[in-house]
Amino acid sequence: MNAPRLVEREVNPRSAWALEQAGVAPLLARLLAARGVREAAELDENLGQLLPPSGLLGLDAAATLLADTLQAGRRIVIVADYDCDGATACAVMLRGLRQLGARPDTVGYVVPDRAVHGYGLTPTIVDLALAQQPDLLVTVDNGIASLAGVAHARARGLQVLVTDHHLPAVVDGAVVVPEASAIVNPNQPGCSFPSKSLAGVGVAFYVLLGLRAELRRRGALPQPEPRLDGLLDLVALGTVADVVKLDANNRRLVAQGLKRMRAGRAQPGVMALFSAAKRDASKAQGFDLGFALGPRINAAGRLSDMTLGIEALTTDDPERALALATQLDSINRERRDIEAGMREMAEARLDGLVEALQGALPPAVALFDADFHEGVVGIVASRIKDRVHRPTFVFARGADGQLKGSGRSIPGFHLRDALDLVAKREPDLLAKFGGHAMAAGATLAVDDIHRFALALARVAEEWLSEQDLTRTLRHDGALPPEAATPETARLLDAQVWGQGFEPPVFCDRFELVSQRLVGEKHLKLRLRQAGRLIDGIWFNHVDMLPERATLAYRLSLDEWQGQQRLQYVIEAAA
Repeated sequence: MNAPRLVEREVNPRSAWALEQAGVAPLLARLLAARGVREAAELDENLGQLLPPSGLLGLDAAATLLADTLQAGRRIVIVADYDCDGATACAVMLRGLRQLGARPDTVGYVVPDRAVHGYGLTPTIVDLALAQQPDLLVTVDNGIASLAGVAHARARGLQVLVTDHHLPAVVDGAVVVPEASAIVNPNQPGCSFPSKSLAGVGVAFYVLLGLRAELRRRGALPQPEPRLDGLLDLVALGTVADVVKLDANNRRLVAQGLKRMRAGRAQPGVMALFSAAKRDASKAQGFDLGFALGPRINAAGRLSDMTLGIEALTTDDPERALALATQLDSINRERRDIEAGMREMAEARLDGLVEALQGALPPAVALFDADFHEGVVGIVASRIKDRVHRPTFVFARGADGQLKGSGRSIPGFHLRDALDLVAKREPDLLAKFGGHAMAAGATLAVDDIHRFALALARVAEEWLSEQDLTRTLRHDGALPPEAATPETARLLDAQVWGQGFEPPVFCDRFELVSQRLVGEKHLKLRLRQAGRLIDGIWFNHVDMLPERATLAYRLSLDEWQGQQRLQYVIEAAA
């Protein structure tokens, strides 16, 4: 992988000054201003600052539908998804409906098996749900593109509430939504909700806020009035794990969830996941959710049954929660082993492609091997995308014999829109597709992988420039010498960082005093700058550096024998 182009973020001086005047530490004010924060009010994490639910199109209809169903004692079945966002959204809806008066025996759920049923509210999933004799189906984190599934449910006399955050289907060039009883999705046509970045679990939480308001209006709320903020640890977990943009509203949701975790007031399943991952919940950060807890939930959907993840998040029994979290941890270790082997195969395929093209790489990559595992195609696509900085699809053969692929993209290439263009140009190529700008899925016939690769590369060639295809690492400039302290690291760790609000990366010139490999694949460094010595580490990097180098790095606290020392985690060198 070529070294990235290092580009310093621009800082709006007026915004930085306004934040400083409001009492924000100067370094933090500069970092926040570089990420678009203009005033201190945007940093207010109070729940009262959340965007009001009233802005969501369809929320009133959804609240009325749910309230009518609850008051009549009719049965609700939630249709979940098999990733962490879908699992947390299902858990939020189950817990929330029970808090708001639904009897436990009137609320159930179904979750597709990735390999058997595919994604979303398919007719097959409707038939599976019918076994529970529902009156109302409620989708979470899916359904907006499930035209056939919703029609199938309605034909069987069911009402359907779709709660989702994905983009709607496009049919013959027109955006089409299913004929559901109600739809809540900030990305549906006509919805003016300011945050288009809510995760599926965030949408589910907002639907519950709307339902609570409707029940309050009817005088039908259980007493004492239920507090829904107890669900925010689940909202935070799903939001971070789904890698949605952390706009101001999402940052508030995540910050509130992290506060509950640090105070030991999270769901038993969340606390058990911290324990299984050997992480300290009292120091919970977004990094823990995205790289420790989220993958353990996701592993269930990739290799086993997401029922395990949902049960872990809905049980109130700490012992059962720990047993389920331990099981999820074991599945995640298996997932890592499968991923490692599959990544080696994918990189071998990639090297063969480069050799066939005489050292060149196409502007988009599509890989398939008969031994690839369907459950981890998305992870491997992400790893390959990071290596080559190109839109990447990885395909595996599904149980039905078709190829099931997952894609990951780079800035400037809207993956779902690209698939839509491919489908227009090659009408018989894609059996189905859907997704976001940065992640999408597609299904096609085994014999069509080469045609798909050429069609995707053609779109990428048209849309992407040479500069787009050069990986860029945006950094925050030099770290002031007086800020190179454990206190600064703790200050930064206390903030909510993530997708679209990236954690700070600094960039400086260093003299390398020493360097050695640890664990056979990590480069341990001793750095000197302006007479100061500092420890550094570059994970998964084995190539030695020159005596002097420009390094981009994050601040980290290295704990050893109860002592915390500042350490620089290297991201890139130039």
